[in-house]
Amino acid sequence: MVSGPDGPASSPGEASDRVSPAEALLLASVFLIAACGLAYELAAGSLASYLLGDSVLQFSTVIGSYLFALGIGSYLSRFVQRQLVAQFLRVELLVALLGGLLPMGLFAAHSLLPPGMEAPFRVLLYALVLLVGSLVGLEIPLVMRILKEKTSGERASLRELVSQVLTFDYLGALLVALAFPLLLVPQLGLVRTGLFFGLLNWAVALWALWMFRADLRAWRSHALACGAVLAALLAAWAGAERLTLWAEQRYYGEPIVLQQSSPYQRVVVTEGHTGVKLYLNGNLQFHERDEYRYHEALVHPGMAGHGAVRRVLVLGGGDGLALREILRYPGVERITLVELDEQVTRLARSPQLARLNGDALRHPKVQLVHADAYAWLERHREPQGYDLVIADFPDPGNHQLAKLYSTSFYQRVMEHLNAGGYLVVQSTSPLVAPHSFWTVVDTLEAVGLVTTPYHANVPSFGEWGFVLAGRRPWATPSRLPAGLRFLTPETLPLMMSFPPDMARVPGGVNRLSDPVLVQHFLREWGGVH
Repeated sequence: MVSGPDGPASSPGEASDRVSPAEALLLASVFLIAACGLAYELAAGSLASYLLGDSVLQFSTVIGSYLFALGIGSYLSRFVQRQLVAQFLRVELLVALLGGLLPMGLFAAHSLLPPGMEAPFRVLLYALVLLVGSLVGLEIPLVMRILKEKTSGERASLRELVSQVLTFDYLGALLVALAFPLLLVPQLGLVRTGLFFGLLNWAVALWALWMFRADLRAWRSHALACGAVLAALLAAWAGAERLTLWAEQRYYGEPIVLQQSSPYQRVVVTEGHTGVKLYLNGNLQFHERDEYRYHEALVHPGMAGHGAVRRVLVLGGGDGLALREILRYPGVERITLVELDEQVTRLARSPQLARLNGDALRHPKVQLVHADAYAWLERHREPQGYDLVIADFPDPGNHQLAKLYSTSFYQRVMEHLNAGGYLVVQSTSPLVAPHSFWTVVDTLEAVGLVTTPYHANVPSFGEWGFVLAGRRPWATPSRLPAGLRFLTPETLPLMMSFPPDMARVPGGVNRLSDPVLVQHFLREWGGVH
């Protein structure tokens, strides 16, 4: 250090440690820019999964396209030579407008397209992802150059500049990765979450407009542009709920009476002239007019076949309709329902669904647990075990769901199943998806269980399959509870007979390390859903 007449001089390192107010605000804008950029990426992936299915494929392709677009934007930034602040301001306003309106626009476009017209929607989806991603890719390089030019001058080395910018960039991404599924989407919905981040991008643009007003040649024009973008975003916010309801009613074709977004899925209940329907992420879960066929077939072969069930574990089935059937047996002492999504069970207690399930979730014999079934089986131990376990999960359309049909999962179930107990699994359609259905059978047999596959016709779904499994063979019961609308002791044996078009085919064993069930399911249902 060299001393001067006024005292010790500052070293270059000390000078570079001082952060000016403008530099601090620019770094804060990096935090917001990163948060918004990831939010648009997550919104596009979530919406694609919701509308097109197969969440793994949709998220993989959307994220890959978005990252590619970020590279395009970074490359294009080299051609921006003059008026960096003005160009940054324009980019921010475009990102705010296009990114903020992305979920709303895609949702509306999908609703306007005729059913089955997925190709035009995919083109629009990836075109918008590429456009928004390219604009976001321009932001960080421009901010770094503005930092160098306007605030740091000669003090900041490239190393320090990159370190500061990337630190705030990654912190913003982390915050959104946590807040998006856990807080924002459940509270605001997907459309308003997109608009929220659009408003954050707009706030960054407004800050740049004020902070660098002396450097902007057409300040009034930029101010008018900011006002126009704000007006568009606020108008969209005001109409978001109405547009979501309109789009969903066009999608479902019937009046929506209940709707809720959770960290896991979009839950919608409709009620038309044919009755109540429940949808999860756009997929029908039951229809009032024929759900009794499904739930009688799911519950009574195992319950009546066992003959002395006292403790039942239901995994999934948060709508309470399986509980209704189990409660027909007065000898049942306790039913434990493990449902991941609290929103589903909340809706199941609503008047529309409680009328159908007999208000089963409020029955004193029912113990309700909100947890992931896979994790719950690992950490929970029932001293007396269960006489019947019912696995009523959504179809294995992605890897997250396929783990609930794996050898690892069934081995965990066996640890909770009494020696004479049974496990019943809903197993998709043996007619439409024979390889998927028989893969479930193969997987259960691979862990040492004796299986009894069967099927029932549920008009809303078609021919539907189930597998009953246990350590002992199943015998046809001679009696069933009174009041059933579908099953009889005489027709029950017919469900175990498979005609040639549903005969057993090679499926394979579904393992966590090799989820063959997902490939079978997506191939067989791909042209149907």
